[in-house]
Amino acid sequence: MFSLSERKQERLLKPVLENEIVSDRAYNMYLGGVVAYGLLVNILICSKLTPFALSLNPIVLIVGYIVSALAGTIISAKSNNPLVSFLGYNLVVVPAGIVVSTVVYYYGGLSSLVVLQAITYTAGITVVMVCLSILKPEFFSKLHGILFGDLLGLIVVELVLMLFGVRQNVSALIGAVIFSLYIGYDYWKAQQYPKTVDNAVDSALDIYLDIINLFMRILSILGNGKSSKKNSF
Repeated sequence: MFSLSERKQERLLKPVLENEIVSDRAYNMYLGGVVAYGLLVNILICSKLTPFALSLNPIVLIVGYIVSALAGTIISAKSNNPLVSFLGYNLVVVPAGIVVSTVVYYYGGLSSLVVLQAITYTAGITVVMVCLSILKPEFFSKLHGILFGDLLGLIVVELVLMLFGVRQNVSALIGAVIFSLYIGYDYWKAQQYPKTVDNAVDSALDIYLDIINLFMRILSILGNGKSSKKNSF
């Protein structure tokens, strides 16, 4: 299985030519730009393609997302060409956006208060974590083993809770914490790779997935909180 750790390790081992190196500023501009592009594509999908997403069979939707995301991740990791890596990035972003659009619809659509709050909190946490990774790089450099183990445990717990139909408020909160820290860790990790456009695209994929997962957890927390208040009357 092509794991997250293997993908990041391969990035360190990719051959790099001298003329492929860009400045730190340019590297981070590419990194931030690609992340922003992915999030904007998701917003566009949520606003324009939700009816299409809802028309899909849920099993087809999930399987299609898994296959496309896995293919995109492998393409991005294996390629040294930023355009090919960007293609792989889109193979993750587009199906992820379709999945997210169905969840956003469930919580009232992009204009609903819960969704707007989730977007705001996600954006704020992302900025804070990036700033902290710059100010405290030594802290985030020690997180990989801890976060990876916690994430695996969380996935198992969420699957079990899902099978038994248990509301996942606590696991959503734990997931939000894990993915918040992952944003800081993956930004720190991005700074350790050779500063090439291709590595910026590859690192953007890591951070994009962290942000999407954080948003989904926050949306679940806020949405379940609203439901609980309604049911209490």
